[in-house]
Amino acid sequence: MDFNNLNYVEPIPERNNKNSGLGVGKIIALIIFTAIISVLIGAGSLLLLFHFYPDFARDTVTNITKSEKEVTVVDNGIADAVEKVYNSVVIVKTYQRGQLYATGTGFIYKHEGSKYYLLTNYHVIQSGTSVGVVFTDGSEEKVTIEGGDKYADLAVLSLTSNKDYQVSEIGSSVDMRVGDTVFAIGAPLDYSVYSWSVTRGILSGKDREVEVSTNGYQSDWIMQVLQTDAAINNGNSGGPLCNSNGQVIGINNMKLASTGIEGMGFAIPIEEATTYADALIKGEDVSRPYIGIEMSRALSDGVLITKVDSGSPAEKAGLKQGDIITELNGAEVKDASSLRYELYKYKSGDTITVKFMRNNRVNSVKLTLASSK
Repeated sequence: MDFNNLNYVEPIPERNNKNSGLGVGKIIALIIFTAIISVLIGAGSLLLLFHFYPDFARDTVTNITKSEKEVTVVDNGIADAVEKVYNSVVIVKTYQRGQLYATGTGFIYKHEGSKYYLLTNYHVIQSGTSVGVVFTDGSEEKVTIEGGDKYADLAVLSLTSNKDYQVSEIGSSVDMRVGDTVFAIGAPLDYSVYSWSVTRGILSGKDREVEVSTNGYQSDWIMQVLQTDAAINNGNSGGPLCNSNGQVIGINNMKLASTGIEGMGFAIPIEEATTYADALIKGEDVSRPYIGIEMSRALSDGVLITKVDSGSPAEKAGLKQGDIITELNGAEVKDASSLRYELYKYKSGDTITVKFMRNNRVNSVKLTLASSK
């Protein structure tokens, strides 16, 4: 068998009759006509689809558009922002009688002449007899404790030096939106290993009211703080929480920790911190208002007065042992934490209305606040 015959195709003989069949011109015209008819039919069908089934037609067109769209996501990181603040961050080392007692984080927030001012948490330095700070170049300097407050959990340190230290740029927590990128710098866990660690996340919430303990054993204060999912660990306390421009918008001070919780860290808004620090540096009165009572939690909502100080605003207003305070200036008082939270919104000299229960009757008195002792 000749295998070439299998691939052989019989040629079509040429037609010699010029008048038979269709000419080339007619064939082209027929193709064009057919194409025009197809377009008109398609357009008409689409118009009918939009007229009778508008939702289906719209979704169909949208889906076609979406499937053809190419999206490119580019994230070059936050290294430039980190560099803006990195060298202003310090390790805070607290000593008791010459022995290292605790460590945390802080940062330089202000520079006046040859004096640098640093911020950290009060709980980082509260038990110390002396404090030193370590810079990114490894040098350690002794610092002066300008002052602090356990309820604000803020402390101001100062250092006199002719060195050109980096000063952090202060931003605004008010302008931040939930979901904005934030990052933290600090010395978590072992400062000798993990110093100046950078963690990144988002601003998870604003104006969070979190109960904290200032006495080490039970909640006695409420702080209004920023919430973030950036990792905050032991040793990060006092370090900066920054926005994506490398500006400080908060001071990291705590996290919620348990087996059922992950990624809930908190920071003091920078506006509150710098207002307090600036007043302290200027020597202004930063004492908190005082009413002059000792208290415990009542069986129901409110606080039970267990003692009234002699000559105090509470005594002058007529409050007595056994009274149960339920409101301050219209704000509900549930326990000692909420009483302090509401009370510390005011200043010495302000007059507030105190509502209380006595002998199962609701009473109210005006009370003029004094400075804390």
